[in-house]
Amino acid sequence: MILPIFIASLLFASSSFAAVQDFCVGDLNGPEGPAGYSCKKAATVTVDDFVFSRLGAIGNTSNIIKAAVTPAFSAQFPGVNGLGISMARLDLAAGGVIPMHTHPGASEVLVVVQGSICAGFISSANAVYFKPLKKGDIMVFPQGLLHFQINSGGSPALAFVSFSSPVPGLQILDYALFGNNLPTELIALTTFLDAATIKKLKGVLGGSG
Repeated sequence: MILPIFIASLLFASSSFAAVQDFCVGDLNGPEGPAGYSCKKAATVTVDDFVFSRLGAIGNTSNIIKAAVTPAFSAQFPGVNGLGISMARLDLAAGGVIPMHTHPGASEVLVVVQGSICAGFISSANAVYFKPLKKGDIMVFPQGLLHFQINSGGSPALAFVSFSSPVPGLQILDYALFGNNLPTELIALTTFLDAATIKKLKGVLGGSG
């Protein structure tokens, strides 16, 4: 008798956390908080709030990393607000790279649509997992872990990624170290790089100090 009561209590507890409304289309005119945007009034919601059409356009890869990311996060696609999902398009020109980075708020799944991409991540135990991926291959990157993508072929590569959050967050390691005003001497002490190398990287990535 105790077991059925226990199961029933679990079901009741889980149902108490269920959504009390069908959706919460983000009101982009309001502030964004830790839980996302506040909901638009239902009377102002249209089908266009649930459709995003920009992932069909090729991203501009004319930049230092020869890559482009087109996000469909809640700030661009308010229909995913509150749903725990989002997507993005990843374009990599020949020689393109998405540097080592992390998404603090989400796990990621990548599917290669065109070309070949070498992708990988580093666990919190510093174990490295990487592999060349071809068209149709899928790879998962656990939440918060450092990971990267590199075009490993001689032609443009294309991938689509999905996230387990409408706001996955992003921190690129290179820019965290060299794209701001963190003093050179502190970087040298914490990375064992010499000052000349650090200043060169700061110059490339827009940092100072």
